[in-house]
Amino acid sequence: MIGTPWSDRSVVVTGGTRGIGRGIAELFARRGAAVLLTGRDEAVARAVAAELVRATGGRVDGVGVDLRTPASVETMAAEAERRHGHIDVLCANAGIFPERPLREMTAADIDEVLAVNLRGSILSVRACLPAMERAGRGRVVLTSSITGPTTGYTGWSHYGASKAGQLGFLRGAALELAPLGITVNAVLPGNVRTEGLDALGEDYLRRMAASIPLGRLGETTDVAHAVAFLASDEAAFITGQTLTVDGGQTVPESLDALALPLVPAAVSG
Repeated sequence: MIGTPWSDRSVVVTGGTRGIGRGIAELFARRGAAVLLTGRDEAVARAVAAELVRATGGRVDGVGVDLRTPASVETMAAEAERRHGHIDVLCANAGIFPERPLREMTAADIDEVLAVNLRGSILSVRACLPAMERAGRGRVVLTSSITGPTTGYTGWSHYGASKAGQLGFLRGAALELAPLGITVNAVLPGNVRTEGLDALGEDYLRRMAASIPLGRLGETTDVAHAVAFLASDEAAFITGQTLTVDGGQTVPESLDALALPLVPAAVSG
C-alpha cells in the first residue's frame, strides 16, 4: 500500500503453500516484505517459498508447522523473529474445509476442523504476540469466510462454526491488544478460485459464479489486496473489524434478485 514501507516489514502467513495463503505471501513478497510462509509439510513449504522467490525476486522462506501443536506454532514465531529480527504482520490464514454431512460427522471430524481453523488461529496470534509487543506495533489479519459468519452451506456446518468462532476471538483480542498498538481484523472471502474449490468440480464453479453479482469467482489476489490494506499503515485506526471480499455474493436476498430486469428510467416530455 502507498505509504507503507514494506521493505522494513516482516510478515508471517500460515497456510501459505496454496490458494489464498499463497496469494497473500506472493503479494507481500512483491511489495518487498520479508515473508515466512508455513505449511504442514516442510518440503512443500520450502519448495513453494523457492518458487515465490523466483517469481517475485523477493524474500520468502518456508517452514513446516503443525497448527494443532502449540510447540510447533511457538517455533514458527521464533523462526520468523530469528530470520527477520521482528514480526510486524501475522496473516492467520490456514484452514481446512472437509465436507461432512451432520449425520455422518464424528467428534474427530469436528475436533480436526476446530483445531486447525480456530484453535490454530488463536495459537498463532499468541505465539507472535511477544515479538509484536517488543516492536510496539503489529497487524493481525485472520482469514475467516462468509460461510459461518454470514451464510451457511450444507456439509460445512463444522467449518462454518470454526469461521464464526474466529470472529468471536477477533473482537476480544482486538480489545486486549489495542493498548499495545496491535490491530486485529479479518477478511471474509466468498468463493475464491483455488485448488480446493477447483476440486469441487466445474458444475459447482458455474453455479457459484452465477450467484455472484460481479459475475465471476474471486481470485486469490482479490483477497490478498484486502489483507494488505488491513496490514498497512493506512489501516492503523481500524481494529476489531471484518472486510467481506465476495463480489457481492451476500447482497441479494435470493437468486431471483440477480435475474430481475432493470426498471427503465422515466422519459420526460
